[in-house]
Amino acid sequence: MGSKEDKASAAGGGFFSTIAAGVKSWSTAVHKSVNGIMGYEGLEVINPEGGTEDAEAEASRGRWKQEDRDGYWKMMHKYIGADVTSLVTLPVIIFEPMSMLQRMSEILEYSELLNKADECDDPYMRLAYTATWFVSNYYALQRTWKPFNPILGETFEIVNHCGISFIAEQVSHHPPMSVGHGENEHFVYDITSKLKTKFLGNSVDVYPVGRTRLVLKKSGQVMDLVPPLTKVNNLIFGRTWVDSPGEMVLTNLTTGEKVVLYFHPCGWFGQGRYEVDGYVYSSEEEPKVMMTGKWNESMSCQPCDLEGEPLPGTELKEIWRCAPAPANDKYQYTYFAHKLNSFETAPKGLLPSDSRLRPDRYALEKGDMSKSGNEKSRLEEKQRTEKRMREAKNDKYTPRWFNLTEEIAPTPWGDLEIYEYNGKYSEHRAQIESSTALTDADPTTIEFNPWQYSDVAE
Repeated sequence: MGSKEDKASAAGGGFFSTIAAGVKSWSTAVHKSVNGIMGYEGLEVINPEGGTEDAEAEASRGRWKQEDRDGYWKMMHKYIGADVTSLVTLPVIIFEPMSMLQRMSEILEYSELLNKADECDDPYMRLAYTATWFVSNYYALQRTWKPFNPILGETFEIVNHCGISFIAEQVSHHPPMSVGHGENEHFVYDITSKLKTKFLGNSVDVYPVGRTRLVLKKSGQVMDLVPPLTKVNNLIFGRTWVDSPGEMVLTNLTTGEKVVLYFHPCGWFGQGRYEVDGYVYSSEEEPKVMMTGKWNESMSCQPCDLEGEPLPGTELKEIWRCAPAPANDKYQYTYFAHKLNSFETAPKGLLPSDSRLRPDRYALEKGDMSKSGNEKSRLEEKQRTEKRMREAKNDKYTPRWFNLTEEIAPTPWGDLEIYEYNGKYSEHRAQIESSTALTDADPTTIEFNPWQYSDVAE
């Protein structure tokens, strides 16, 4: 398993130090593997190369049958090395009944961590709570099912989850770009996301070309996140599993303080899988709080000295634990994820462009694979038709709830165009909530309509 010093060396070298300029000085200062003191529990055998020993188990989960694997391997091997984000039309058998916009919103499940961060007077614990909130999202990212690519103009909205209002919109189809805005009395959360992939045959690397901005309202402090990449292993052959090795860097742009967390890569026998550890640093690059845990279980922290060692008289304190999830859930959904799909949580006056209303998603949720595949093909064809109409009219697609800015943000994986929330959804929602004309109609009767032109919707 290696000693604590061995792991400290591996982490201290900045495994993903190229993530951003200047990060190396933070991660090498005293970036030790504090998780080593916790031991390794629940190890499992993982074959990184993918084997046939668990092919039957994968087939029983509804993923690939032997003839399916062989056929898709012949089709997809020519794309090795390519970005397949929107290149290949995939069968619904590998999809989950959720769109990427819905998956974006899963980070809101543990928003109470941001409420604590906003109320916290200790600047380093404030960062610890905030960084843990971002780590908590990785439990959802471990799912090996693919969400549906959003249709251009598709939206997803949440109203009054812990006081939060959230709106996400698909603002570009090629390249696929999603934008989200969430807000409550404690924080404002904005994200522009453009995924970039590299298909490697039996695996795919997913690069999060995006920008995240988080503002804590009490202090007015602005946080910026740079996450590690995600690797989907054994995509076709063997048991599919997800890993996110590398460094996650959270920077307080207001004060210069920073969190650097190292996500350990999974070894052959599960060694290091799920493990996260690192430090909260002062603006003078001194470690102040050590953080350790597993992104699928819990995170803990403890004040530390300049060498990164726990301060005498202090204890390791758990600050987050993953909520219990439904047993044997086919798609590994949490209770919160199920709420995102439920029409019972849909707000009054649900937008007809909402992901819940997608007929392919809804059919898959009901177990009708054939209908789901047919509806997916129909929606994709309508999207192509609308694109041709837009080009013929020399029109440019304009998002409804977000505006494209002139800002171009550099990321470790390429430049990113930045969209900003235009405030119109808040006005729209206020009108809906104050209206007495709108009744709580059955949202399942609303036809999915993200289209720019009315004749496409017919």
